[in-house]
Amino acid sequence: MFADLPILALTTAFAFVAHLIEITLWAALYVICGEFKDLAGAFYHSAANYSTLGYGDVIMSSSWKLLEPLEAANGALMFGVSTAMIFAVIQRLVLSRFADLKDQ
Repeated sequence: MFADLPILALTTAFAFVAHLIEITLWAALYVICGEFKDLAGAFYHSAANYSTLGYGDVIMSSSWKLLEPLEAANGALMFGVSTAMIFAVIQRLVLSRFADLKDQ
């Protein structure tokens, strides 16, 4: 019954790591633009924007402020892609487990 869980766990872990990489890339962009001096502060700001949480406790300068909603839109879209990917894996697992339901 639980033999299919590793593939689902791997898919979820892959999606999570992909999100962390993208958050890190946004944070690196913020450091390159000169908005943050350290990667830790940039990562915190990036994670808040990427997840669309957007605390607003750290605000970028007006010349780079448009990057914040762009990152939030990017994060929302990528979470949608992750959801679709995980749903597709679950759907294939169910169809392989209950092959007799395919023809109905």
